[in-house]
Amino acid sequence: MNQKVMQMKGKLIVSCQALPHEPLHSSFIMGRMALAAKEGGASGIRANTKEDIREIQSQVNLPVIGIVKRDYADSGVYITPTMQEVEELMEVHPEIIALDATGRVRPGGVTLADFFQSVKEVFPDQLWMADCSTVEEALYADSLGFDFIGTTMVGYTPQSEGLKIEADDFAILREIIAKAKHPVIAEGNIDTPQKARRVIELGSFCVVVGSIITRPQLITRSFAQALEQ
Repeated sequence: MNQKVMQMKGKLIVSCQALPHEPLHSSFIMGRMALAAKEGGASGIRANTKEDIREIQSQVNLPVIGIVKRDYADSGVYITPTMQEVEELMEVHPEIIALDATGRVRPGGVTLADFFQSVKEVFPDQLWMADCSTVEEALYADSLGFDFIGTTMVGYTPQSEGLKIEADDFAILREIIAKAKHPVIAEGNIDTPQKARRVIELGSFCVVVGSIITRPQLITRSFAQALEQ
């Protein structure tokens, strides 16, 4: 693991993403969002698309976890689902590339094991993060050899419906950390400084925080709804 990635250890990674239907969808804006995150103390950025990542890299010298979100008609997998998305990301060389590592079959009927073997063969020096939704998925990804195991998808897949990463003092996260051989990245619904601190105390390599920092429409909604009650 290189020195730039190691600077993420024990630190905050801010997810700077805005999808096409969102108000802040703009590579320029995401670059400035990343700069604001750095000024606030972030030690890394998670970002979507090569265009956004290229702009972010022009603004900050922080390690990047790169993804491409893309929908395919024959699969529920949308985070870096095929080799095409991996190749796009490799044009900007993020320090880590994250893939959906849930139990769902990928576009074209490809399994996670076959896909991961393919990307490792083509890009053997790249670091890979597994975005998982259950303990079982996380440990399977760990056995495949992912460099980082993430809790990104907990509660966002049919197989993890009803699960919450923070439930029972982060029981899912604690079990993954206890059983996995590779470093675990805490991500998903970590929406307070206290939760972020707790997951690091529990042994997470780093913590990724997104919407509560970088999606103002969602932050605004929480305030507005509180006043409507």
